[in-house]
Amino acid sequence: MSFWGNFGDALGWFLWVFVLIAYLMAVFAIIGDLFRDHKLSGWWKAVWIFFLFVVPFLTALVYLIARGRGMAERQNKEIVQAQTAADDYIRTVAGSSPSDEIAKAKSLLDAGTITAAEYETIKAHALSNTAK
Repeated sequence: MSFWGNFGDALGWFLWVFVLIAYLMAVFAIIGDLFRDHKLSGWWKAVWIFFLFVVPFLTALVYLIARGRGMAERQNKEIVQAQTAADDYIRTVAGSSPSDEIAKAKSLLDAGTITAAEYETIKAHALSNTAK
């Protein structure tokens, strides 16, 4: 009888593959968290990694219990920093609003830097961008 001939064997094989992938994801998350934590000394990081290879399942379980809350906080902090950086970038790329452009043009007109015709052109351009 072939391996795929018995449904129970195939189901058991898929279960073990699932457990292995879940374990590998947890190990990579733990290793990533170890290097993301700046408060933990290098020696403690080395100890955690050593035990991850010597007693893998027990160490992963202990790490998740002992440092799981800090792990989540560091992950959330990183997400907030990435979101803030993305928002700042979008603000710089997006430019200013039409009212800001018109106000800048008006101050340039008042200072005599641009003519009334140039002011009207800038104003028309700013207003046409709002209509889009």
